[in-house]
Amino acid sequence: MELRPYQRASLDALYASWRNETGDGLIVLPTGAGKAFVIAALVRETIARAAGARIAVVTHTRELIAQNHRELLAYWPDAPAGIYSAGLNRRETATQILFCGIQSVWNRLDAIGAFDLVVVDEAHLIPRAAETRYGRFLAALRAAKLDLRVVGLTATPYRLDSGRLDEGAGRLFERIVYEANVGDLIHQGYLAPLICKATATALDVSGVGKRGGDYIPSALEAAVNQDWITRAAVEEMAGYGRDRRAWLAFCAGVAHAEAVRDAVRGEGVSCEMVTGETGKRERDRIVRAFREGRVRCLTSVGVLSTGFNVPRVDLIALLRPTQSTGLYVQQVGRALRTAPGKTDALILDYAGLVRMHGPVDIVTARSAALIKGREGEVRAKACPGCGALIPLNASTCEGCWVEPEDEAGPSHEAAAEDEHPILSRAVPVWRGIRGWQLVRHAASGSFDVVFRTEDGLTHRVRIALEQTGYPREKAVQWWRQFGGGRDVPLTVAEALDRADELARPAAILIRANGRLSESVSYRFADGRTFVESRRLDAAGA
Repeated sequence: MELRPYQRASLDALYASWRNETGDGLIVLPTGAGKAFVIAALVRETIARAAGARIAVVTHTRELIAQNHRELLAYWPDAPAGIYSAGLNRRETATQILFCGIQSVWNRLDAIGAFDLVVVDEAHLIPRAAETRYGRFLAALRAAKLDLRVVGLTATPYRLDSGRLDEGAGRLFERIVYEANVGDLIHQGYLAPLICKATATALDVSGVGKRGGDYIPSALEAAVNQDWITRAAVEEMAGYGRDRRAWLAFCAGVAHAEAVRDAVRGEGVSCEMVTGETGKRERDRIVRAFREGRVRCLTSVGVLSTGFNVPRVDLIALLRPTQSTGLYVQQVGRALRTAPGKTDALILDYAGLVRMHGPVDIVTARSAALIKGREGEVRAKACPGCGALIPLNASTCEGCWVEPEDEAGPSHEAAAEDEHPILSRAVPVWRGIRGWQLVRHAASGSFDVVFRTEDGLTHRVRIALEQTGYPREKAVQWWRQFGGGRDVPLTVAEALDRADELARPAAILIRANGRLSESVSYRFADGRTFVESRRLDAAGA
C-alpha cells in the first residue's frame, strides 16, 4: 500500500506547516480520495518520528471510527491501536493510538488520558462555538498538553452558519495546508467521472422560508413532498437508472423519504429507507444489503451524506434543496469513488443545486460563498443556445459553442436529455480494447502499437526501442509494464517475434496535455494500471 502522489503531498505540506509553526492545519481531500489512508499514514509516520507520541483520531459516527481503525490495521497490522466508542461497544483506554467517537469521549478525559496529536475526521462538523462537545474536548486536551497539535481532514472546509473553518473569530484551524481538486483527481483517474442530466421535474421552493442560512426543514418537506411531484421524479429516475447498479436519493424529510421509497418500489426496483430514526441494527442490515447489491436504491434523510462508503454508487438523485454548498458537495461526493465496472456516475438534479452552487469541481474553500446573507446567489448560468448550465465565469458553452449573454435565458425548455455541467471541464473516458497490433515503423528504429477500441476508434503509440537515452528508457519501462519481463529486446525485429509475451490491456484512457503531448493510461484485466506521458510528435499520434 503506497500513498498516491496527492496523498503524499498533503502530508508533506502538513509537516512543512509544523516545521514553520503555522498552527493547526486542515487537509482538504474530496470524498473518495482516501482520507482514511492518509490518516493511517499520518499516524504511523508520527510515531516513527516520536515513538512515545499518543494520537487520538476523533470523528462522529461509529462507521467512520471502524473504517479508520480498519484502514490503519491494513496499513500497519501491528499498530498499537484501540477504539473508544459506545456505538461499537468498545471502551479501550490504554492504547497509544485511540480511534474514538466525540459523543463518547468529550467528557471522559480522566479515562482516556492526554494526547500529543488529535486528528479530526470530517472536521467540517466541528461547531465554532466553544461550549460544544468538540470545543470542551479540545480545550481540555490543550490544558493537559500545551503543545498539542490538531489536524482536521474534510472534503468541505466550511460551514453554512459560520463560513470557512480557517477564518473568523473562534476558528479551530489556522490555515488550509493542502487542498486537492475534484476535477484534477477525476482527470488523473483516481475518482469516477460525473455527469448530470437536466430533469423535466423540478422542485419549487420559492415560497419556503429560511432559518440559519438554510430552508426551514418542515416547510421544505411540505413544499417538495407532493405525490404528483414524487411520482414524476421517480419515473424519470427509473428511466435513467435502468442500467445503473446502485442509486442514492437524498430527500427533504422522513415522510418524503418514505414516499420516494414507495414510489421507487412501485417502479419494480428494490428500495429501502435510512434516516436518523432507523435503529442501529436495522441500518446495518439495510446498508449491508445495499453494498452487496441485494437492494438497488436507498432513500435518505441526513445520514448518508458523510461517512458513507459504497464505491458502486453510480446514480445520485438530489431531491433535497439546500443553500449549503457543503451539503451539496457531500451528497454528490457519495458517487465519486471508483469501482470495478463503473465508468461514471449520474447526478439527477431535481433540486437545482448545480445552478445554485456551481460545478462541483470548482467549489473550493476560496470560491464557496457560504457566509450568511448569500442565500439565493446563483453560481451557474444557462447557455442561451442549448439551456445547459455553465460556470458563471465561462465565456463559451462547450456543448454548442454559443457565446452566453449574462441576462439571457435558455432558448428552449430544458429536456431530460440535456446535460448539466456537474464538472466544469470534459472528462476523458476509459475505452475497452477490442484488439491490438504491433507494427514496425520503418525509419526510426521504433514500432507502433495500434489499439482498436470497442467503440470503433484507433489509437497509435510509438515505442522507440532501438533509440538511446531517454526514449530507450521509456521503451524498456513500457515493455516491462506490459508483462514482457526484464529481458527487454534490443531490436524491433526481436520485439515483434516476442509479441506474444505481452499482456494486452483491457482498457485505455487518453488525456491531452496541451497541443503536443498526452498521457496514456492503461488498465489491465487484473486491475493494475500504468500511466505514461508522451510527446505527440515523437509518438506519431
